Amino acid sequence: MSVRTVDINADLGESFGNWRMGNDEELIPLITSANVACGFHASDPVTMLRTVRSAHEHGVAIGAHPGLPDLLGFGRRTMSISGEELYAAFVYQIGALQGVLRANGLTLHHIKPHGVLPAMLRDSEELGAAAADALVDLGRPLVYFPAPTDRGAFLLAARDRGLRVAGEIYPDLSYTSDARVVVQRQKRATDLDAASAQVKLWLETGRVLTEDGSEITLEAESVCVHGDGPNAPDVARAVRRTIEECGGVVGPVQAGDLAHASADG
Repeated sequence: MSVRTVDINADLGESFGNWRMGNDEELIPLITSANVACGFHASDPVTMLRTVRSAHEHGVAIGAHPGLPDLLGFGRRTMSISGEELYAAFVYQIGALQGVLRANGLTLHHIKPHGVLPAMLRDSEELGAAAADALVDLGRPLVYFPAPTDRGAFLLAARDRGLRVAGEIYPDLSYTSDARVVVQRQKRATDLDAASAQVKLWLETGRVLTEDGSEITLEAESVCVHGDGPNAPDVARAVRRTIEECGGVVGPVQAGDLAHASADG
């Protein structure tokens, strides 16, 4: 591959009150983009504020991580909601983070839907259009979304509205042969060798390994490490090391850069 910049993003700020999720303090210095929970599936105002300040201190690009209103299920259970409800949920959550950012002299870099939302947005034209409309009304932020980014209701709606979408891969989750991510109801520890091998395969070929042993092509610009994983910091270190060993450098996705990041053979 030719030298290129690869983003490492992580879902952060997912604690709630006295309940702690993840190891944000150790993870933040290892990543380049932070997806900050906004209060529906996790987080609270103090957690959000602290997470934003810590990410900024370490030079990490800050994005919103909106989820379904499902604290009990951590936003990983499909819910029956209308387009109007989803639009309002996006405006409410992302607007909250924008307020925290503004109070600290910062601006929103991106948004990334949480949990089961990407699948719902891909499958429902009503929800996909509602989410895209909300992002247009909130200032057209960059969108992080599971690769592939060339199919699904939301992605078509985003393209129609001129939204910039950056694909991401998941070394700490598995894929089906039709390129769907297998969401874990409760995160398990990630095999570091397997995660490194998945990232190396993607960097060198543009493909990832699926559960049945086949390979699928995924065009992406970012590698996501889920912050609620038991060994998330170790996964981030392994990913960062693999990128650098393959000749890449780590850095956030540039919102104005429309160049594709497919691997060079």
